[in-house]
Amino acid sequence: MTLSPLGDSAIVAALDGGLDESAVLRVRALAAAIGRSRLAGVVDVVPAFATVTVFYDPARSGDYDRLCREIENLAARADAALVSQDNRVVEIPVCYGGEFGPDLADVAARRSLAVEKIVALHEGANYFVQAVGFAPGFAYLGGLPEKIHTPRRATPRTGVPAGSVGIGGAQTGVYPLATPGGWNLIGRTPLRLFDAARAKPALLGTGDRVKFRAITPGEFATWK
Repeated sequence: MTLSPLGDSAIVAALDGGLDESAVLRVRALAAAIGRSRLAGVVDVVPAFATVTVFYDPARSGDYDRLCREIENLAARADAALVSQDNRVVEIPVCYGGEFGPDLADVAARRSLAVEKIVALHEGANYFVQAVGFAPGFAYLGGLPEKIHTPRRATPRTGVPAGSVGIGGAQTGVYPLATPGGWNLIGRTPLRLFDAARAKPALLGTGDRVKFRAITPGEFATWK
């Protein structure tokens, strides 16, 4: 792990390992450990793909080097705790194609595969949440089979329905809210990925594992 200043009121902890699953889990564990520790002067903790940025109030945090040492100690304990940690698996039902997945046929054509093969590959993979961002509750999922990696659309849509499942390059994800977006839409889920009224508004968090399951339009219409 490498620590470096970001301006005069933040520290960036860069973890080794790139975007593989072990690095993502270390990011989540470190961010959680810092959040629980209530380090003096720390005002926010922001996890990303392979970094954790710690924002602090210099007037209350004391010595910069001391804060770095405390972060290093927390990182060591968080890494040790990962050995026995089990991550939850979230199943997401998806109705593929048709009005729910207007780009599915285009993805199939780009990859020279049948539509059914695209669905089978997407549904059959095991995913993990690399980071959450862009929009509240939007999870970037790693683990997309290389055969169906597809570049983002040249022209983003001005409106993407909530629950839309898309492919953007080497990642897949679910739009939790109706927003603009440039990913290739291959399906939609009836699940609510973000609900501000819930105790935990975002359904997915960094490090969670995700499985997609195909459902029919009829099941989508009656989902509760």
